[in-house]
Amino acid sequence: MKRIDVIGGGLAGSEAAYYLLNKGFEVHLYDARPVYQDGAHETEYLGELVCSNSLKSKRLDNACGLLKEEMRVFHSLMMEAADQAKVPSGNALSVDREIFARYITERLASFPNFHLHREEVTSLPTNRTVILATGPLTSPKLLESIVSLVGVKNHSFFDASAPIVKKDSIDFSKAYCKSRYEQGDEAYINCPFTKQEYFTFVRELLCAEKALLHEFDTQYFEGCLPVEVIASRGMETLRHGPLKPFGLESPEHPNPYAVVQLRQDTKLGDYYNIVGFQTNLTYPEQKRVFRMIPGLENAEFLRFGLMHRNSYLVAPSVLNDDLSLKAAPNIFVAGQLSGVEGYVESAAMGILAAIHASRKEEGKPFIKVPRLSVCGGLVSYLLHASSSFSPMNANWALIPNAKKENRQETIDEALRSIREFKEKVDHD
Repeated sequence: MKRIDVIGGGLAGSEAAYYLLNKGFEVHLYDARPVYQDGAHETEYLGELVCSNSLKSKRLDNACGLLKEEMRVFHSLMMEAADQAKVPSGNALSVDREIFARYITERLASFPNFHLHREEVTSLPTNRTVILATGPLTSPKLLESIVSLVGVKNHSFFDASAPIVKKDSIDFSKAYCKSRYEQGDEAYINCPFTKQEYFTFVRELLCAEKALLHEFDTQYFEGCLPVEVIASRGMETLRHGPLKPFGLESPEHPNPYAVVQLRQDTKLGDYYNIVGFQTNLTYPEQKRVFRMIPGLENAEFLRFGLMHRNSYLVAPSVLNDDLSLKAAPNIFVAGQLSGVEGYVESAAMGILAAIHASRKEEGKPFIKVPRLSVCGGLVSYLLHASSSFSPMNANWALIPNAKKENRQETIDEALRSIREFKEKVDHD
């Protein structure tokens, strides 16, 4: 039985391991927890979600929704787990984090050819096939080893998670349930602001004490900005961003000035996270300021928001077409470390890295991921982006000629091409 090692037990590493196990490989997965604590993960489950419980849109006319459908073609473990752990959230696919990660962990453990090592890897082996999927929270020792190997300094940005509150501590004389634009359910809890309440809240948010970051080059990812950073761009910015009131009118609240939404975080519906409220405020300030949100005056916090640094490689400089390192072609890079951003994107790179690694291990030729798929668009970006490289989410601009007026044609072509790719991979 051929062996491939996977380093990192997040979404990308779990997807890579699952693909390889189903292909009959012996897989040794190395996960640093609990030996190394990264300050963001809370459990020892594989595939644990840190920042949010949302996997974004379920709709195929959304690029991330289409990417999830492409992953289903490969029998994605993440999608299996999401189907088991999903919670109501309108057009989004959101999950109970614990059920989701437990499913992934138990599913991998069910394979007799799966071996889990709870240890920190601090240097990369160059004498066997390895998939590197340690993610944005790669330990400093391993990151130093990677940089030394590739000869190119890694980049990083700061990301954050949002607070989670107990549902029974929310005041429903002020809050109400509804999904935006009548999506057919009442999945979200909404906390409406009057104009005066909103401006008072923003002023307090802007002057609240922040946790100290020991960095002089603080950079953020635009797709996941801390709520206080968004607010600093103008008093009205939040109400045109995560607090936009449009589509959330109700008979009791016909014209809210701004609305904070909370999304179900567990199957039981006992905990909700505050949508878009990634933050670097100190814990006491989070409690003080966020309790100014109407309906959350007595909120009990299960978890506060937390800031963490995300590292990534400069993909165009260090990766080959098959996602292997130019400096060490036996090492394949998956997940956010490769330069994609987002849960789904990271998991998709885990599948692709496993496909390329398995074929190379078996002496089979490289097969290019089709450019007309979201998967192919992401890979193309990683390989050919400009020198000012920064992480990328799934989006329509990655697919050639993906115009809004021919969206269904684009969707059909993407799925057709990815199915043909799988057929080639399985039989060539």
